[in-house]
Amino acid sequence: MSIGLNHSSGSARWPPSPHAPSSPNARRQQVEGTTRRDRGSGRGRPSGRAGRARRSGIRTRLVAALGTAALAAGAVAFGGLTGSAGAAEPNLLANPGFESGLDGWTCSAGSGSVTGSPVHGGTAALRATPTNSDNARCSRTVTVLPDSEYRLSAWVRGPYVHLGASGTGTTDVSTWTPGASDWERLRTSFTTGPDTTSVTVHTHGWYGQGAYHVDDVLLTGPGAGDGDGGDPGEPDPEPPAVPGGLTAAPAGPSSVTLTWDAVTGATGYHVHQDGRKVLSVSGTSATVTGLAPATSYEFAVSAVNGAGESARSAPVTAATRGETGGGEPGADVPEHAVTGYWQNFDNGATVQKLRDVQDQYDIIAVSFADSTTTPGEITFNLDPALGYGSVQEFKDDIAAKQAEGRKVIISVGGEKGNVTVNDAASAARFADSAHRLMTEYGFDGVDIDLEHGINSAYLTEAIRSLSAKAGPGMVLTMAPQTIDMQSTSTEYFKLALNLKDILTVVNMQYYNSGSMLGCDGKVYSQGSVDFLTALACIQLEGGLDPSQVGIGTPASPRGAGSGYVEPSVVNAALDCLARGTNCGSFKPARTYPGIRGAMTWSTNWDALNGDRWSDTVGPHVHALP
Repeated sequence: MSIGLNHSSGSARWPPSPHAPSSPNARRQQVEGTTRRDRGSGRGRPSGRAGRARRSGIRTRLVAALGTAALAAGAVAFGGLTGSAGAAEPNLLANPGFESGLDGWTCSAGSGSVTGSPVHGGTAALRATPTNSDNARCSRTVTVLPDSEYRLSAWVRGPYVHLGASGTGTTDVSTWTPGASDWERLRTSFTTGPDTTSVTVHTHGWYGQGAYHVDDVLLTGPGAGDGDGGDPGEPDPEPPAVPGGLTAAPAGPSSVTLTWDAVTGATGYHVHQDGRKVLSVSGTSATVTGLAPATSYEFAVSAVNGAGESARSAPVTAATRGETGGGEPGADVPEHAVTGYWQNFDNGATVQKLRDVQDQYDIIAVSFADSTTTPGEITFNLDPALGYGSVQEFKDDIAAKQAEGRKVIISVGGEKGNVTVNDAASAARFADSAHRLMTEYGFDGVDIDLEHGINSAYLTEAIRSLSAKAGPGMVLTMAPQTIDMQSTSTEYFKLALNLKDILTVVNMQYYNSGSMLGCDGKVYSQGSVDFLTALACIQLEGGLDPSQVGIGTPASPRGAGSGYVEPSVVNAALDCLARGTNCGSFKPARTYPGIRGAMTWSTNWDALNGDRWSDTVGPHVHALP
């Protein structure tokens, strides 16, 4: 502090620090704002203990996921979690992100505290408030080596924030910003003297000015310092790359759901609406609420980590639905519904005509449509083994089930089905051919059961085109495998979120799976109530509405290669999710009374097993709150 300065808030004696840069250009060389970043690299590393705390969850999930992949006998690539080979200097400071409160830091006149918002990284940041007689100086002393070069940086926010080092044994340094409405990075460097073994790192505001914030302080150079040593072998801290693959879809008259691709090294993402930041999330999806009905909005996302924020993605536009814009997807499907797959073939299960399907099923998925040699095109061929005298008799059965209040849909895919939709032409063919089947047979909608990989962008295009042709009453269901719904960054999950405004229900197949991760990051084995509830939680917390989540299980032990559970276990899982009762070791943080219901493969295996599944699960689903 310079002796003799007027410390009142109205002082005109600026710059307020004796170490302030001598010119605006000099200051720009010391300050890195949100527009001066290398956007060509996806590398990035949070610093010090705070960074380690933030990264530990990623590592745990990665290790568990890799173990899960092995258990599932399939190799899974978890994009965005692979490191770079470049070496990095560790952070010499302990508690650089204030995740441990003010431990190790001292603030003058009790001016400092730790806040949970705003933060740059992790869950905490420093907040310090100057007075007319105190500049709210917060500092800590760190061990260094003599005759050595060090680099110091911190992310700051607020008016007249300073960052510096004193006791260097040479020239003490300081850099500052006159005001940062959002997080801005300050950088400086210094060389220690021949006898220097410690320096004091400090930050402060200015007399009579408002509170300032500091987070993710980083000191690098030779020696051990007082930090935790960081993570050797990680890359130098750099902001993450720009997110790609942004999609936006209306989720109702007042909300829009966004999804995007994961970015390597990112610890979070900012969502921008019409040029302003409205949300910060840790995953790769978000729902923006509070919007006006029937209104278009522009959205973009940016990625963040301990080193900074990327540029914003290319913007996308989405319009909310009108207040009366077609109602909810599958609006006349029961609030709690049971879905059953009906087999258009004989594989040893009871052969049924459609009229024989048990009364507990609200949605009957005719399995399956057939692919043609033309990419994207589907057709349907009634199997003679079922005993129908004509195609018209089958169509009459569909109409009769619909007259009883059931929905009959055509399922696309299955274990042996392979329909390719990977460009605009195949997307158009899928929409046209699916609509022809709906028109010819009277199907109420489609089920997507593709098990050999999908392209979410073009399949979204195809289904939206089909929906436009079929109208707002179209029923849309999906039956992904467990690996397809482990993360919002998977193609199937992105598809579901892309189509959230017209999606009826996702009935994931909780069988033929092996062990998988639950929403708590733990590994669960199939065939248990915990497997059903902990994996359903991923969808329930990942952006789907509870009414769009169902539990799919085999109707008999012969209905799947593995993963069969007794019907009573399905009921227990539904109770756990809807009411918080009958849970196993996993209990969700909240309940989801609106959960849609359950699905089984198949009505035929159910019949062979004496209708145990539908007689047990059906009434239970229909009695959910």
